[in-house]
Amino acid sequence: MLNKFSLAMALLLGTMIGAGIFGIPYVVSRSGIILGFFYFLFLGIFVLLIHLFFGEIVLRTKEKQRLPGYAQRYLGKKGKILAAFSTILGIILVLLAYIILGGDFLEILFRGSGLSSFQFSLIFALVLSPLIFKGIKLVARAEFFTNLSFILIIFLVFYLTFPKIDFQNFHLVDFKNIFLPYGVILFALTGWNAIPEMAEILEERSEKKKFKKAIIFSVILATFLYILFALSVIGVSGKNTSADAFSGLLPHLSKNIILLGVLAGVITIADSFLILGLYLKNSLIYDFNIKKNLSFLLAWGIPLILFLLGFRQFIGVIGLAGTIIGAIEGILIILIFQKAKTLGNREPEYSLRVPTPFLYVLILVFILGGIFHFFLS
Repeated sequence: MLNKFSLAMALLLGTMIGAGIFGIPYVVSRSGIILGFFYFLFLGIFVLLIHLFFGEIVLRTKEKQRLPGYAQRYLGKKGKILAAFSTILGIILVLLAYIILGGDFLEILFRGSGLSSFQFSLIFALVLSPLIFKGIKLVARAEFFTNLSFILIIFLVFYLTFPKIDFQNFHLVDFKNIFLPYGVILFALTGWNAIPEMAEILEERSEKKKFKKAIIFSVILATFLYILFALSVIGVSGKNTSADAFSGLLPHLSKNIILLGVLAGVITIADSFLILGLYLKNSLIYDFNIKKNLSFLLAWGIPLILFLLGFRQFIGVIGLAGTIIGAIEGILIILIFQKAKTLGNREPEYSLRVPTPFLYVLILVFILGGIFHFFLS
């Protein structure tokens, strides 16, 4: 029997470890591993704090809400509008990225079937749609097993690729691409959409005392897996590292290893597609009072429509999504966190003491990061 702590961790891991992991080797190989590790350390600490801030916001509020609802409660109508824009646009872009990459991976996995990546993308979206409609408990239990499978596969891929790693493939630094990793790594580290869902699983007060620990463990584990995966891919494919990670490995590794990695990709993309699709559906229900059936159709249908209209550039989509989510939602969560400290209507199971000047530094980082990504990357 799975305990609720494991299910809560599975939800956050399943949200974080999605399409972003497959874009990381490409951007790190272009910027150099020194800059790549710098971004993981720098953004990793900041993003972990944002997750913890959101967790405290949820614990300080009795009502079940999502980010737009919290923004309206603590920041007013303008806050809700900004949060709604970021949440809806950001998640739509993420779901679109999953549809794109899901089709690419399924084409590799079922090569020779006669179906194109376009057709597999449609199958991917259609097969997963009923699970988005079902609800969080079914998805959470699926998350535990699929995340466990994915982690084991990542370690196995690393074991199999290790003898083929050439340390000359690790380019140290390229300042021409200094801002390239920002959006993709920020996208990969972002999983705070799962925080309210985690709170629903950790129902009892005694269970919520483990909320902080579940967030910290999940973020650290996800970051470790990202670094391990990036080193494996770059060490083998070097400058030929591809945007989807696996295409560049084809000349270097056996078919079985590639298929194993692709299988891991399908697992983790399906996980995150379910969680984010469910989050968007619930946000439309709780924060905008939209009926369940229409909320499902909007959450699932808009990304599919964008895909059909021709939006199919993977790196561009996840880079844009990471920048939008980080810049807008990160700043909103910081501002809500400040307000919830005094305006919350519930005693939280944990409370962070963060100096106000440091919060302004975090806001500045997200603003400058977004500007540099859009104009200099």
